[in-house]
Amino acid sequence: MKLVYFDDFKLGVLKGDAVIDVSAAVSEIPHTGPGDLMNGLIERWDSYKPKLEAAAAGGAGVPLSGVRLRPPVPAPRTIDCMAVNYMEDGTRSAPAPINAFHKSPSAIIGHGDTMVLPDVPATIFEGEAEIAVVIGRKCSHVSEAEAMSYVFGYINFIDGSARGLPPSGNVFFQMKSRDTFAPIGPWLVTADEIKDPQKLQIRLWNNGVLMQDFNTDDMGHKIAKCIAWLSSIHTLQPGDIVATGTNHRGLNPFMDGDTIELETKGLGRLKFGIRDDLKRGWARKTRQQMHEEATEKTAGLYPEITPQISGKYAK
Repeated sequence: MKLVYFDDFKLGVLKGDAVIDVSAAVSEIPHTGPGDLMNGLIERWDSYKPKLEAAAAGGAGVPLSGVRLRPPVPAPRTIDCMAVNYMEDGTRSAPAPINAFHKSPSAIIGHGDTMVLPDVPATIFEGEAEIAVVIGRKCSHVSEAEAMSYVFGYINFIDGSARGLPPSGNVFFQMKSRDTFAPIGPWLVTADEIKDPQKLQIRLWNNGVLMQDFNTDDMGHKIAKCIAWLSSIHTLQPGDIVATGTNHRGLNPFMDGDTIELETKGLGRLKFGIRDDLKRGWARKTRQQMHEEATEKTAGLYPEITPQISGKYAK
């Protein structure tokens, strides 16, 4: 099933090119807003799935093109992001040690929204194409063997980054948790619709130009291991998001006026814009292109980024 929030956060089910309002079927779930309604629905899914199926079967629906889509999981309790979790198309000799960081849930935006680049001295702004897991039930100290049974569904996810902020070493919170730096959507796809989440092609376009193109089979630490490891550190709750990392080779600068599109097989195409009131500029080059131009290279690492060439903070 594909779940959406649309217009003024009505809950809908997507069937083909139509959105069917199923809000009445979930009205009894205790909630104060769309965030805890979705979390509550996920937690009670076994009871409410038949109700949603019946509501969707009997509803006429409205054209998808005529609604405003909203973030499908607007208020997870936490967002865990896996760090350096790809083999970079086989150029790494071994996976990096498993690692993660938190991203603020307040950073979430949805399809058709705008990522706003803040007035900070970042060396570059990037967005990492990823798939994210949405947790289905309370998850603590689970094994890899049982971890996938805790997955409710999957969404497209962008991990926005303001790289290189001073002081050195004080990076992740101020780099990753900026407002608007977590676009998700366009809808939430339940796990039963995704045959194998470790064999999904992920593609990102910037202004229509394909920049990232990789498969989830290149993960260094598979989804089950990530969930098991995270749950050994803190309890995951229904509606929590686990972003699974990216292939860094195609990372590229996000700039004012850009239109970004992210599509993962089976998860739809997420589209959003970029706004930078400072109109800063970078060359249109990917990390891989910069790596290929570098005099000294390190196998499996793509730290090279194109320098800022115009606007405030350009050197």
